[in-house]
Amino acid sequence: MLAGQRTFEDMGAPLHEVPFCVLDLETTGATAADCEITEIGAVKFLAGEPTGTFQTLVNPGTEIPAFITVLTGITQAMVIEAPAIDEALPSFLEFIADAVIVGHNIRFDMSFLNAAAVRLGYGKLPNRTVDTLGLGRRLVRSEVRNLKLSSLAAHFQAPSPPTHRALDDAKATAHVFWSLLERAGMLGVTHLDDLLTLPTARGSAHYDKIALTENLPRKPGVYFFVDRDGTVIYVGKAKNLRTRVRSYFYGDDRKSVAQMLRDLELVDYRVCATEIEAEVTELRLIGEHRPRYNRRSRPPRSQHWVKLTNERFPRLSMVRSVRDDGAPYLGPFRSRQAAETVVHAIWDAAPIRRCNGTGTKRPAACSFAQLGRALCPCDGSLADDEYREVTDRVSAGVTETPALLLDALRDRMAHLAEAKRYEDAAEVRDRHQSLGRAIEHRRSWHALVAAGTLWAEDGNGDGIVVRHGHLVASWNARSSLPLVAMEDPVESIPQVPGSVAVAEEVQLIWRWMNRPGVHIVQSTGPLSLPIHPVPTLA
Repeated sequence: MLAGQRTFEDMGAPLHEVPFCVLDLETTGATAADCEITEIGAVKFLAGEPTGTFQTLVNPGTEIPAFITVLTGITQAMVIEAPAIDEALPSFLEFIADAVIVGHNIRFDMSFLNAAAVRLGYGKLPNRTVDTLGLGRRLVRSEVRNLKLSSLAAHFQAPSPPTHRALDDAKATAHVFWSLLERAGMLGVTHLDDLLTLPTARGSAHYDKIALTENLPRKPGVYFFVDRDGTVIYVGKAKNLRTRVRSYFYGDDRKSVAQMLRDLELVDYRVCATEIEAEVTELRLIGEHRPRYNRRSRPPRSQHWVKLTNERFPRLSMVRSVRDDGAPYLGPFRSRQAAETVVHAIWDAAPIRRCNGTGTKRPAACSFAQLGRALCPCDGSLADDEYREVTDRVSAGVTETPALLLDALRDRMAHLAEAKRYEDAAEVRDRHQSLGRAIEHRRSWHALVAAGTLWAEDGNGDGIVVRHGHLVASWNARSSLPLVAMEDPVESIPQVPGSVAVAEEVQLIWRWMNRPGVHIVQSTGPLSLPIHPVPTLA
């Protein structure tokens, strides 16, 4: 990279603040691999006004083909006294500096510049580029017979037509560029990121509604799509609100997006101090508004837990709510199928009874006991202490030592794989992963609840306050935004989260807190996990 070169990492720069260098090259042929530059011409602009001009012939160090001389008028005699590229290029790179490079079919010019720069030890130019050919294709394709520079210059009545000489062609390209920029402005292109995206954007049937995004800030936050009835139809989060929302208008082919843009009447937003605040806010607002286009993110109408019952002979039960009964619960799960997967995982790991009986004496044990897959007290032959060993192992596996359950599943999977029962082994693998996640989620909830109110920060200056698993405030030390206080959901603190939405919020917070560079500043209670980790298959 060139010394002092700006990278325009903040692509939200207004166009009037961006320096542009419009250039054109003449060469001995079509490919940089075996041809050389014969002339460089460029004009530099800021806020639409020219700030400098660069022009030089270049001695290619090789013979100029006759057809090139016919095309450009550049003869061998004209370049004999001209500087070679190793003399001309340093001055030209200094002239370009940090400008965005503009050209017609800019890939051609950049291939020659980059080849020379690499050969001379500068490396490829890091500058952003804009192609008037791509802009013309996007903005005026239906108005001109072709997209040649001469055709576009004539269409926009350029005062200096292209002549196949570098500076003349650069001036013509500049006129075309500013004319195209006026057209782009009518589509809401006012900043550099808009301009760089425009040539490759396919657009949509509702592209005119992109004007609704004009006032969106380039900050993290949550955006709302609202229809003509004032109903929130979609909620999303973004690191950069303006860039993310505008992307919907750049040729997203999904049918649901086209329908959503058709219904769109207003774009609203909420700036967030941190990305984690944006994620949590999105989750809460989806639960509040139930937007019709957030189908996959919408909280389920019902939720399920897996419980080890409080009976003389405990069993696993799927329930719809959590009671303060001291029983270990796993969940909540978004679907009954997800809960059933965890139930089957525990059944595979421990011979806990599967029947719904009360343990009173019957003529025979239940079918799973007869098959040797489970213990069953139904025939009265099973002592309480003998069965308690199994239920204690299940309870300890859920609450303290996950390996008691997960190692058994891993061994079962390996045994099935050795027997070449690969489909059965894959099913056990999925059950292992589901049970491991459920136990991990339960642990994170308990850890955050026990920690009370805690403050955490990361290396980027993002900070959060969490109270019993709920995000209640966030801030960024580098931002001018003040500490943002969030709604503190009023919810009792059971042994598992009271809803899927709360559980998902806990996981968002837990993942953020476990990122590299995050440290706990203070907490009102201990933040700890059981000493036995949750085994994985990796």
